[in-house]
Amino acid sequence: MKIRRCAVLFIEPREDLGIDWAALFSGAGALSASLRWVALAPHLDRETSIDGDQVAALGAIAQTAWTERADADLQLGAAMVDSLLALGLLLDDGSDANPARERDAVLRAQHWRPLSAAAHMFSRWDGMLVDKGMHFPSFEELVQSYGAPPEPAIERGDSAHAIPLPAAQPGPLDEQLLRRYTGRNYDPAAPLPPEVLARLLQRTFGVQLESMMAQEALVFKKTSPSAGGLHPTEAYVLVRRVPGIAPGLYHYHALRHALEPMASLEPDDAREMARQFVADQHWFVDAPVMVVMAARVARNFWKYRNHAKAYRALMLDAGHLSQTFYLLATEAGMPAFVTAAVNEKAIERAFGLDPLSDAVVAVCGCGVAAAGQTTLELRYEE
Repeated sequence: MKIRRCAVLFIEPREDLGIDWAALFSGAGALSASLRWVALAPHLDRETSIDGDQVAALGAIAQTAWTERADADLQLGAAMVDSLLALGLLLDDGSDANPARERDAVLRAQHWRPLSAAAHMFSRWDGMLVDKGMHFPSFEELVQSYGAPPEPAIERGDSAHAIPLPAAQPGPLDEQLLRRYTGRNYDPAAPLPPEVLARLLQRTFGVQLESMMAQEALVFKKTSPSAGGLHPTEAYVLVRRVPGIAPGLYHYHALRHALEPMASLEPDDAREMARQFVADQHWFVDAPVMVVMAARVARNFWKYRNHAKAYRALMLDAGHLSQTFYLLATEAGMPAFVTAAVNEKAIERAFGLDPLSDAVVAVCGCGVAAAGQTTLELRYEE
């Protein structure tokens, strides 16, 4: 049998603070600190506590080349090797089923940059409630709590010789750009017309032009830019109130311009799922449609393999798409929203997504605005 270290591993020296009561009563410093080692391995999707001897042992085994198990036993001791195999930080090449080895193989196949893989896997939420019941504090309350904010505009360079620019001229995009705002008050009964949903999806996520750049290398042109023209972001749709489309989960096929059913839902279940998706941000829950933007990392990393900027490009991709979505919703007379404060793990379970292959980035949505405001919005005023 042969073994090797998992593909991506970061080890964090984590300090736990506490009160040293004996020192406190003796008049000495009361704060105590204890150090422990935490292994962050994206293929395991969990933090793993290890000791100093295990840290040293992991550093002695290669992550790519295989080491004979017998040689590792001689060098590290069989008990040490067994403990790291049991934790999934060392992997063997045996024929028996091994979930850790299988997940490590998936990670290796995606060509993640190690830091990006760790940041992605260990920043995902599950069951998070974002300040339940929060109503956005006023600026007066914020200033009272935190002091004045950093200035909204700054001077850099030779401000004394700044060159005034001519006034911005009116243009055809002005109506949408100036009326665009983030909706936080949606009419809980109003549906989203199917023709509006169709335009939102096709013009935001749909293919406008296709081209064969090389043999078996088909690329799409969409309305938003994408690194390398690869357009890795997929749209997964939670439908609640769209006439003619049953409540449920769907995947939007960008080329065929069609919703592929994934799961049907009862209306109450759809609402609860929406709440979970956006981490209990109640001001978004009543939107009739939510769209999950999830990056198919193999599409992007096929070109940008183990690239320092590849993960950042995925984030930019979703940002471009969300602004296009906003402008189209504004054109239809509706506010939109986008949020990255989402329970990625709940979304992954719902749509059957693998976080190593399908990176949930954000959720956007839109709908008919409620008549009044219970949560602050910066609506456009004439």
